[in-house]
Amino acid sequence: MDEYINFEKRAYMFLSHLHLDHIVGLHVLGKFRFKQTLNIYGYEGTRDGLKIIRHPYTAPFSSLPFKTEIHELTEGRHCLPFPVTCRLLLHSDPCLGYRIEIDDKVVAYCTDTGICENLCGLAANADLLITECSLRPGQKSRHWPHLNPEEAAEMAKKANVKQLVLTHFDAHHYRTAEERKEAEAVSKNIFENTVAAHDGFEMGI
Repeated sequence: MDEYINFEKRAYMFLSHLHLDHIVGLHVLGKFRFKQTLNIYGYEGTRDGLKIIRHPYTAPFSSLPFKTEIHELTEGRHCLPFPVTCRLLLHSDPCLGYRIEIDDKVVAYCTDTGICENLCGLAANADLLITECSLRPGQKSRHWPHLNPEEAAEMAKKANVKQLVLTHFDAHHYRTAEERKEAEAVSKNIFENTVAAHDGFEMGI
């Protein structure tokens, strides 16, 4: 854990939405030892939502060994103190995508979404686009908006990003590491600078 996190620095966490697969990992916060406040950001309703979704999914923030603050963001550009732009994506529930500008780099984090203009806008000319690949190659879902590898690659190409990372592989559709590599290969045929994320994955930009 210590090799990934500098506990002396200010810490920021961005939540796209409150579906359990995106917040259940909060239970590991008790292992952390942040010296400064952990700032958690999400869409309107995040504060009350996290109060409701506690035990057994996660421990109350009041019991953590460090201070936490929950901030609710509206769509638009904010200074936190680094610039962050957030827009609603196309999903079954309100879900924010983020465009983070820091150290002269732009990182777009857009997960749980179908193809939409906000996705393209947040990713425009980004150094890194981290987006989802819940669906298998060629798979579509009108009732549960998500991306397949072709759509993710086309979006990266349209938005003129430098690097695309595929993540959020639906466990029902992707049951092996080989299937993720297959999605990566399909995406690379459209957008060369594609990589499929995996546990322990690291990269620089």
